[in-house]
Amino acid sequence: MTASLQPSSPDKIRVDIWSDIACPWCYVGKRRLESALAQFQHRDQVEVVWHSFELDPTTPPEHPLSMRDGLARKYGRSADEAQGMMDHMTRVAADEGLEYHFERTRIGNTFLAHQLIHHAATHGRQDAMKERLLRAYMSEGALVSDLDTLVRLAGETGLDGAEVRAALLDGRHAHAVRQDEAQAQALGISGVPFFVLGGKYGVNGAQDPQTLLGALTQVWDETHPAPLQMIGTNAPADGCEDGQCAVPAQN
Repeated sequence: MTASLQPSSPDKIRVDIWSDIACPWCYVGKRRLESALAQFQHRDQVEVVWHSFELDPTTPPEHPLSMRDGLARKYGRSADEAQGMMDHMTRVAADEGLEYHFERTRIGNTFLAHQLIHHAATHGRQDAMKERLLRAYMSEGALVSDLDTLVRLAGETGLDGAEVRAALLDGRHAHAVRQDEAQAQALGISGVPFFVLGGKYGVNGAQDPQTLLGALTQVWDETHPAPLQMIGTNAPADGCEDGQCAVPAQN
């Protein structure tokens, strides 16, 4: 890693994740991380921090194309091929307990929604807000560029609607989003989800839970060495400590 990241502390493992709300693999990656954490012995000592990443910052507030037609245009595929891509992604998501409805998806810019996630973080609700936005986009057909929609979703996660509206209108978290994106560029991140564990190990893509569990275990073992295992008897033996040596008298 070339950019500065906060390392894990002696009593915590920090997991930094770059992702976009309009990224179906990011929701799958979130579920797979949660599955890995559920198996991790030190789950309560893991801190997860979400970072902003826009797959396409040029997306208008609301795109006129459907998800199928948008995919077909972007990848140069037929409508049937694009539908096949969506069907495959829907099956992958279902294996993780997620329900995708791409036929409802309203494509829109995610910059404002990323600001909302940063606002939620100031109230200790970042993960809940991320979860709510992903479900709204992937399952419910919510337009996550719409201010009123974001205020409603924020209220459902326990945030104050009036405060959220004011924060999004004055753009107080816009710089934080741009900082996340600049850091992603410095780290060479070009796709999401992207996980950074302990400030030093990168994991690209929605890896399976066992891969993520292995990475968590490796970071934990490196930052929390196991205590020495004593060999032989624990009975006192000759030696020196505290600057003194006990030498038995000779008969």
